Amino acid sequence: MKEITIENAENIRPSAAGFIAGMKGKKIFAFEGDMGVGKTTFIRAVCEALGVEDTVNSPTFSIVNEYRSQTTGELIYHFDFYRINRTSEALDMGVDDYFDSGALCFIEWPGKITALLPENTVHIKMEEQPGGSRKLTVLSP
Repeated sequence: MKEITIENAENIRPSAAGFIAGMKGKKIFAFEGDMGVGKTTFIRAVCEALGVEDTVNSPTFSIVNEYRSQTTGELIYHFDFYRINRTSEALDMGVDDYFDSGALCFIEWPGKITALLPENTVHIKMEEQPGGSRKLTVLSP
């Protein structure tokens, strides 16, 4: 199990770089944590470090945003399943196709679609710490 601490907004970039270094070819990352803990902010920092030049925002209303790394050309999907009420809604949008695409997938609110997550999904728990820092704990695999 690996942990990353984000002390403050100024050190989020080194934390994102450390996260990327630990990705080791994994493609699907499920970020779990309370509302406002910084999931979108951290995913934005990771995407920027990966070479995404587009604005990275929460896909709360669109459910999924698509980005492309200007450095590697790699496709990145950013999901927010907060508004999903049934797994059938995710299936109807073709979530399996996204997960099977080989593209990077960063998922917020994965608990809404637990049954649909591939076995090789990396689960990350984000927690606010006393003093306002954030701790990311890689739970699996």
